[in-house]
Amino acid sequence: MAPEACRVTLPLVTTGEIFKAYDIRGTYPDQIDEKLARAIGSAFATFLATKSIAMAKDMRPSGAFLTQAFAEGARAVGCQVIDLGLASTDFLYFAAGHLDMPGAMFTASHNPAQYNGIKMCLAGAKPIGADTGLIEIEALTNQFLATPATGELAPLEVRDLLPEWVEHVLSFIDVSALRPLKIVADTANGMGGFVVPKVFQNLPFEVEIMYEELDGNFPNHPADPLNPENLVDLQRRVLEVGADIGLAFDGDADRVFLIDEKAQPISGSTTTAMVAAAVLERNPGATILYNIICSKAVPEVIAEGKGVGVKTRVGHSYIKQVMAETGAIFGGEHSGHYYYRDNYRADSGIITALVVLELLSKANKPLSEVVAPFDRYAASGEINTTVQSPVNSVAVIAERLKADGVSIDLMDGLTAQYSDWWFNLRPSNTEPLLRLNVEAPDAESCAQRVREVLAMVAEVG
Repeated sequence: MAPEACRVTLPLVTTGEIFKAYDIRGTYPDQIDEKLARAIGSAFATFLATKSIAMAKDMRPSGAFLTQAFAEGARAVGCQVIDLGLASTDFLYFAAGHLDMPGAMFTASHNPAQYNGIKMCLAGAKPIGADTGLIEIEALTNQFLATPATGELAPLEVRDLLPEWVEHVLSFIDVSALRPLKIVADTANGMGGFVVPKVFQNLPFEVEIMYEELDGNFPNHPADPLNPENLVDLQRRVLEVGADIGLAFDGDADRVFLIDEKAQPISGSTTTAMVAAAVLERNPGATILYNIICSKAVPEVIAEGKGVGVKTRVGHSYIKQVMAETGAIFGGEHSGHYYYRDNYRADSGIITALVVLELLSKANKPLSEVVAPFDRYAASGEINTTVQSPVNSVAVIAERLKADGVSIDLMDGLTAQYSDWWFNLRPSNTEPLLRLNVEAPDAESCAQRVREVLAMVAEVG
């Protein structure tokens, strides 16, 4: 909760293009520059009335300039800054939990090279979003843009938490259960190239890292494994070397996607179901979260494992909040984010990779066979359509379906449930787009249902 002094009538903000629902993100230097980063640093520290902030950055060239400015802004209002240097986002979340202080991670995740941004969290890695402080921070930022803080600078400390972080990550598995596996990891010149060597260095794996060099210009391909085009190199290499598994990390390495030994991608939903089953074996009756776009295989697997499944909205701030409210031990999203109660309820790509590698080691059979029981339905993937008013389109379609007697859920956009298939339509937070996801019994029926829903969207306009 912000101090009451921060909740006052403030001037019209001018930063709306970069303050998003969950973070700050824009192009450098036209949308986000050193002056703005300095103001955000002052605003973040003032909003929290905190004495210390942990700060880190990914490999983007602009990160060095922006973190220096942010630190100066925070220090100018009397806040000490702990500089962790280069880090993955899940490393920064660990630091915020381990040190019990707020954190600021400078990254634009999977966005192209010209972007940068800031993911913020409270002490204990609790999320900050539009509903939990980001709006107030934006308003304060504009105050500090108009009148920069000029106080004596508080201390800046450079600290290395890597050994503690690696120990923490390895605590999620039984290292003695691991067997020699051949792994190819495509880190796309992102922070996976920093993370994977440090975590895997003493494990019994043969690891090949593709595009390991940290390069925020992404010279080989974008660091966005949700796009199938960016998996092609990894798929080819898995087949060439006969790897047991391929791991694809996004730019800030908080997400991971899996490729089996046949070079077939494994969806985020299927990975969620597989990890959920493993978690429930160790923790009978545990609560597991899944977002509204996850395959219906996920709640089925949770029920089969005698767990308690709880459906949530899409987005890390919602999932972390529900995880805190329910005591859930694990949560997964279709987009490759996987959350762990014992990781301060934060998501982690490298922890998930290790959990899957332990599963694969114990199963002593190919990943495609391990995954098969959890891969039950055909999914469309996310399909974006430009419309004049996404919110209005969803409302109109919802009314039509309701009148037709279709079972609908308005938790996050519109989810329509039929006897053997379902779809979800969600408005984009930042663009005039509708995001469609469809799931059906098989690929042919899924394609047919996609055509039907897109025709409905086109008709509504």
